[in-house]
Amino acid sequence: MTRIAILDRKDMNGEQARVYDTAVANKSPVGGPYYAYIYMPKLFESAQNLRMTIAAGPLSRRETQVANLTIARHFNARYPWFAQVRSSLTAGIEQPIIDAINGRKTPVLTDAREKTCFAVTSELLADKKLSDQTYTAAEKTMGLESLVALVAVIGSFAMTCMTACAFDVDPPADNPTPLAP
Repeated sequence: MTRIAILDRKDMNGEQARVYDTAVANKSPVGGPYYAYIYMPKLFESAQNLRMTIAAGPLSRRETQVANLTIARHFNARYPWFAQVRSSLTAGIEQPIIDAINGRKTPVLTDAREKTCFAVTSELLADKKLSDQTYTAAEKTMGLESLVALVAVIGSFAMTCMTACAFDVDPPADNPTPLAP
């Protein structure tokens, strides 16, 4: 059960309703951590805009999903994990890759950019920095623009995961791939 009341549309003030309606019209997410963000409509709107900016950036959907799964696993964020497993399967990420990340193992990734996304995300979250070796390899493999986008994904989705954890936002009971203990 979430720690905060989930606002029903009819109970939202004018600004909350406006940003909520815009998100619904754009088919953007309004659940999970957005249950908390709606209490600050400008944050809700900014998070939506950042999500759309990142999605339109240079990373492939698979690259983003590898990073998002790694971030959700790092934070033990149950709702984001649920949502990202679903999105990852839709993006073509194979179940063994998801299971490896869930088991805190290095997944078998054949694409160099996807491997780099996993390595950079894992190291940045664990060490709070990148070694010179990882940075140099990532810049060579992905290019600077994609590396900047990846770091933005990590920061943005870390906020999402921390919000879900802080407010105890749970996935549906029928979650097919729950986080491993």
